[in-house]
Formats: sequence, C-alpha cells, structure tokens
Amino acid sequence: MGFIFSKSMNENMKIQQEFMVMNARLQLERQLTMQNEMRERQMAMQIAWSREFLKYFGTFFSIAATLLTTGAIKRKKPAFLIPIVPFSFIFTYQYDLGYGTLLQRMKSEAEDILETEKTKLELPKGMITFESLEKVRREQSRFFADK
Repeated sequence: MGFIFSKSMNENMKIQQEFMVMNARLQLERQLTMQNEMRERQMAMQIAWSREFLKYFGTFFSIAATLLTTGAIKRKKPAFLIPIVPFSFIFTYQYDLGYGTLLQRMKSEAEDILETEKTKLELPKGMITFESLEKVRREQSRFFADK
C-alpha cells in the first residue's frame, strides 16, 4: 500500500517540477521580451530626439552660416567663416545619427568589441557573486546594528 502511495507522490512531484521549470522558462522569456521592448522604445526616443534637435539646429546653422558669410563678404574678413566649421561638424553628426547610418556603424563596432576585445569589458574584481553580495550585506547589517 505504501509503495503505491509513494509511486503516486513521485509522479506528482515530477509533474510539479516540470511545471515549475516550464513556468520559470516562460517568466524568463517574458522578462527578455519586456527588456527588448524597453530597449527598442528608448532607441526610438533617442532617434526621435536627434531628428527633432536636427530641425532646430539646422535652422540655427542655416541662419548663422548665411549671416557669417554675408558678414565675411561685406567686411572682407574671412575670419567670420571660422565658426561655420565646428557648426558643420555638429550638424553632420546629428544628421548621421537621425537619418544616416551612425547607429548601424555603432552596432557593428559594439559587436566587434564584444567578439575581439572581451577583456576590456571585464568588471574590476571580476563578476559579482552571491557570496560577495552576502558579505557586503552582512557587513552593512552589522554596521546598522552597531549604531
């Protein structure tokens, strides 16, 4: 009689363990999906911000370039054209970020770093472990308990 009862318990326990594994996997997949959705939304906001900034900066750049060029011609001083150079770099960068291929180039470079320069990504003192966290937690709890 005890054998039948124990066999049934073992089967139920196995089914319960399979359910827990499946549930943990489903929860992890949902977390990964949510994190990816948040990342995509943040990237979309960054691109949208860059495009919006480009509109304002483009207007400023156009007016400044026109006025500086006019001033350089009227006063016959080419030094007035010097500010156009850094402004053009900023304008080009923002255009590339908003409408160009800057993000693809950054992604490619990041993938290259992940593949070939892994040592540059290592944390000081290595990866955080449960034991190291517990050590800090115990020290902090002793600190607060002493006060």
